[in-house]
Amino acid sequence: MATGIFIGLTEDELLAIKAKAILNITNGVITTSYSDSGTSIGKQVVMSAKEMLDESMFALSMLDPLTYGNPPKTVIRPTWRNGRDIF
Repeated sequence: MATGIFIGLTEDELLAIKAKAILNITNGVITTSYSDSGTSIGKQVVMSAKEMLDESMFALSMLDPLTYGNPPKTVIRPTWRNGRDIF
């Protein structure tokens, strides 16, 4: 679930983040550290591609709900029933 970390960015910035997230998802970018025969590759992952996509879509929906839709809302309703219907 998105937390709103990208709220306040411009639409162009959010669309660029969304495009990068989709690129990372489709390319399967997951290497965080690799070394072989003196060669090392490292990548610091601050946010996963899925989180980046969720956050950018959330911020876009807050920026322009008509174009990007309203953000999803989670509603929790407790029930006090104990398995028996009492009338």
